[in-house]
Amino acid sequence: MLTKWGSTRRRTVVTVLLGAGALLATSGPVAAATSDQDVYVSPGGSDRASGAAAHPVRTLDRARDLVRQRASHLTRDLTVHLAPGVFRLAAPLRLDARDSGGNGHRVIWQGSGDTELNGGVRVTGWRPVAGRPGLFAAPAPAGLDNTRQLYVDGVREQRARGPLPVTVKATATGYTADSDTLAHWRNPKDIEFVYVSGEALWNVQRDGLGQWTEPRCPLAAAEGTTITMANPCWDNSTKRVLFPDIPGRSVNMVGPADLTNGRHPTYAENAFELLDTPGEWYLDRSAHVVYYLPRPGQDLRRADVEVPVLEKLLDAKGTAAAPIHDVAFRGLRYSYATWLTPSSPEGFSEIQAGYTITGADGWAVQGLCQFVPGGTCPYASWTREPANVSVSHGRGIEFADSVFAHLGGAGLDLIDGTKESRVRGDVFTDISGNGVQIGGVDKPVTDTDADVVRDVQVTDNHLYGLPREFHGGVPIVNGYTVRNTIAHNQIDHVGYSAISVGWGGWPDKIKRPATPNLSHDNVIADNLIFDYMQMLDDGGGVYTQSITGSSLDDGEKVTGNVIHGQWGLGKGVYTDNGNTYETIRGNVLYDMAYFNVGTVHVDYRDDLGNNDPTLTEGNYWQQGDRDKTDKGAITRGNHLLPNPAAAPKEIVANAGLEPPYRALLTRRIGGQAPAEAPSRVGTFAVAGKLYATWNPTFAFNNAPVTQYVLMASGGGKTHTTTISAADFAKRAYAEVPGLTDGTPYTVTVAARNAYGTSEPSLPAAPVTPGPKTAVLPGIPTSARALPSTTAAAIRWNPPPAAGDTPVLAYVITVSDGRTIRVEGRDALVTQPTVKGMTRVVDNLKPATDYTFTVAAITATGTGPAATFTATTAAA
Repeated sequence: MLTKWGSTRRRTVVTVLLGAGALLATSGPVAAATSDQDVYVSPGGSDRASGAAAHPVRTLDRARDLVRQRASHLTRDLTVHLAPGVFRLAAPLRLDARDSGGNGHRVIWQGSGDTELNGGVRVTGWRPVAGRPGLFAAPAPAGLDNTRQLYVDGVREQRARGPLPVTVKATATGYTADSDTLAHWRNPKDIEFVYVSGEALWNVQRDGLGQWTEPRCPLAAAEGTTITMANPCWDNSTKRVLFPDIPGRSVNMVGPADLTNGRHPTYAENAFELLDTPGEWYLDRSAHVVYYLPRPGQDLRRADVEVPVLEKLLDAKGTAAAPIHDVAFRGLRYSYATWLTPSSPEGFSEIQAGYTITGADGWAVQGLCQFVPGGTCPYASWTREPANVSVSHGRGIEFADSVFAHLGGAGLDLIDGTKESRVRGDVFTDISGNGVQIGGVDKPVTDTDADVVRDVQVTDNHLYGLPREFHGGVPIVNGYTVRNTIAHNQIDHVGYSAISVGWGGWPDKIKRPATPNLSHDNVIADNLIFDYMQMLDDGGGVYTQSITGSSLDDGEKVTGNVIHGQWGLGKGVYTDNGNTYETIRGNVLYDMAYFNVGTVHVDYRDDLGNNDPTLTEGNYWQQGDRDKTDKGAITRGNHLLPNPAAAPKEIVANAGLEPPYRALLTRRIGGQAPAEAPSRVGTFAVAGKLYATWNPTFAFNNAPVTQYVLMASGGGKTHTTTISAADFAKRAYAEVPGLTDGTPYTVTVAARNAYGTSEPSLPAAPVTPGPKTAVLPGIPTSARALPSTTAAAIRWNPPPAAGDTPVLAYVITVSDGRTIRVEGRDALVTQPTVKGMTRVVDNLKPATDYTFTVAAITATGTGPAATFTATTAAA
């Protein structure tokens, strides 16, 4: 049935482009004027039709061809009206300069909000599998050779995974296993080993390159007990060129030089033999069969099962000489696209933020520039993760009121000479990798080059519940760019950093200057960022590397942001290697592991011994640092935040989505029950019980997690314990009592919300309850108080020796009689590497002497305290 179109219809427009690159924000319902030059498209239309309102065409390609016929003689904006429904794409919609606006007018691709650009195919014909109760199979759709995702009723399901069934020892080409189990599995070449990093904690080891990465490599063969890993992934993930004259330093300078300890696979994925948990699936490519183990209540006869096929949905590609310009995309849903390179021998050899080392000799030359013979330039120019929606050499391009979800690469690329463009009022969620990628890190040093990305605005978007597959991804990644603005976005519940800016500052590790780049005048302002770094570590709310301008005047500005609820170890505003000329002003920063703002690095652009020039001014934070000028790094006029409620209301109210866009927070996407299991479960045991910690579920669909369910299995029994999400957020661990000494137990954790329970996590390594030797933790070090008039930032480092059980908490005593228990993820994760702790004690009296103590608490008991004094300032 064809969709009926009137001469006008009501819609909501959040942004309007006026001419080439001029931008005007509007909101509220407006009448969308139509004209005989407009084009109408409906999934029920016909490409033999005229494209008029009463005779819509069916495909986007046909609509594009009609636009091309009319765009050269526009007398007003031309709108392509896309009816509600699913447009299944056989190929990406490819646009170029011929599809631009003209004569001062735009081409607007206008959806209804329920208009979906779908790059997948449906899987039908499900039948039970004989001999496997609960398992179903269906023929793979015609033409489906591979995919990395499967969705049931709009919910991403887990590709079959589990612990390795063998013990492996790394070799030069892969592993030697203690049995030939993998050699007997079907399709060993499709198996993928995943290396999850993050900080080592309890019995969770750190795999992969560094705390911020999650490399993935497929197998090349499993023959007997010999496992051969696919190349170039294996070499690019395990080899590094070392400086001959700098011991222990690799030429790429990112992460450790010795990757021996990072070769242990955390788990295996994509094997039929791992298909054992409801919600898991497997594509048998050789037999052309899809397998799925339904969750309780799912009926595959009625379910919409989608597998992505296309790697690109929209590719708007101009050139420097002929850019695509004055085009808007509104009210669209970009769904069901994949990215297959990680399934190839190339794998996913991650360096940082979705960038990977690629090519047969990538580890030896890629991005190593002047540091090795034959090195490619510029330094650190590695391979950017591709996006499923992409614009290159675009000018005056707009994405508004749209949803980027169920995607298998990055969400949106604005790259290679894209200018004067805007992303506003959109939702980014359920994306495998990065959300929005702006610019790259492989462009010339001059900002006059045609390939420079400049004057891009990413504002008033909601980015959450990502990355879902490549967990080192970042919601917004900004490379070498000019005058870009990232403002008024809400970023919450993400696996790693929230915003990443710049690149290539690592040469300061060998006492050389950061790589020059073209960046200047970029602004990160008024964003609301919380519950980030929920899986990996060593990142930040706003993470910046390298030179950001030519002075503090035109360097990066990080202002007015509210950042809190950091789970992993890192910083709120992270000034990493080579970070130069950044201003951090007027932000509200609290509830972070390690630092609110950090860290200072030496500026090696001259021989004066100065630090990278940065200005940290007027922030409201818990860090409490005194005013100082540290060889060019200036800290001044910051305010100790006694508690979150004391933050200036005008900053808090202004951060995040502006009022016309706050309805984005209630937009429902996906299913209901938690969509992803908790990760990185760690345990230790004492007499009669064990303790468990884990990284929380950050993709929970449309209802927050209310409870976690722990299952401790051992001795033929399973002990189930629950803890509320609120208590877990406060303590970061749970206890499982009633266990039998001498019996090994493994723990899995599932997340529960109002609608259901996630699949269980991968199991923690076994632990065995039994008596301990009663060795208490040592004394915390570097304990001190940094007071204001009515509060004090209490700072300390964990004890180097925790005794015979890990640190669980701390206790602060105040000479006014108070005892304050300090709990949280930072109490756990800072101890193994002895990183700093901070808590603010408020309700102090001005001009008063105080004595404080701080002591570590373990399962064994409370250790000896560090004692220190401070005097509050006069009122």
